[in-house]
Amino acid sequence: MDVYYKHSKYLMEKYKEKVYKLPINLPGSCPNRDGTKGFGGCIFCGEKAAGFEALPPDLPVKEQLLKNKEYIGKKYKAKKFIAYFQNYTNTYLPIEVFKKYINEAAIPGVVEIAISTRPDCLEDEYLSALKELKEEKNVEITVELGLQSARDETLKIINRGHDVLTFINGVYKVKEYGFRVVAHIIINLPWDDEKAVLDCARLLNNLKVDGVKIHSLYIVKNTPLCRMYENGEIKLISYGEFKSRVKKFLMALSPDIVVERLFGRAPEEEVVFENYGSSWRKIHDEIVCEMIKEGSYQGKNVIL
Repeated sequence: MDVYYKHSKYLMEKYKEKVYKLPINLPGSCPNRDGTKGFGGCIFCGEKAAGFEALPPDLPVKEQLLKNKEYIGKKYKAKKFIAYFQNYTNTYLPIEVFKKYINEAAIPGVVEIAISTRPDCLEDEYLSALKELKEEKNVEITVELGLQSARDETLKIINRGHDVLTFINGVYKVKEYGFRVVAHIIINLPWDDEKAVLDCARLLNNLKVDGVKIHSLYIVKNTPLCRMYENGEIKLISYGEFKSRVKKFLMALSPDIVVERLFGRAPEEEVVFENYGSSWRKIHDEIVCEMIKEGSYQGKNVIL
């Protein structure tokens, strides 16, 4: 029994076979780092941003894709793939560079291109380039937008450089182009309580986003968040409370929203805290087993 709408199920329904992601790592940056929107970036973001599992950024896009495609294709007998631009703010690249990269990603076997970015970096020329690619290459386009929290107060503390309204406007803008929208949230930020988590579910429901990636907070070494943690300035919620939040968020979430991720993870050597010292699979299985035992599931208590 599936207690939440898994991404793998959605992909099987859409493409009629298993589809695998090919991560792409670019030598980009972020307007929240260089002074355009702010300095230093989000307090939880390390120098590698989110690209822990990707190939080196100095490799050409096509070479990264072909290397990953060969490995994953052989290992899983995969034939269909998603080219995933995951690191930094991809729509902050110079427009001609952005166009070059996304066109290089449209190799045989790639059925979808996913672009991770910020809701305040959605200029029309970038979205138009993606629309043109979609029409020319017949590929699906997914735009992933970082929200992290549905509370402006928390967004200020974590130095996001934008507010909730900016995210809302970003979702509407992406939808105007006919792309899928996936939101990223961190479910156990120290400054958010259970109500904030449910408010986040309510917001995503009302915006009718297509998917959500739920991240468990991990603390990367040598970040402002790491210093706050080591200085005792923040207190993380307990493991039990974390699981409770995940379950209640899922129950409050529309059953039509695809859950593309339940946890964040990073290499052990890069962090001082991750997933309460447990494996993501163990936590996942515990949550699923508890939801089955409790008779709960995604959408049981949808809030609007």
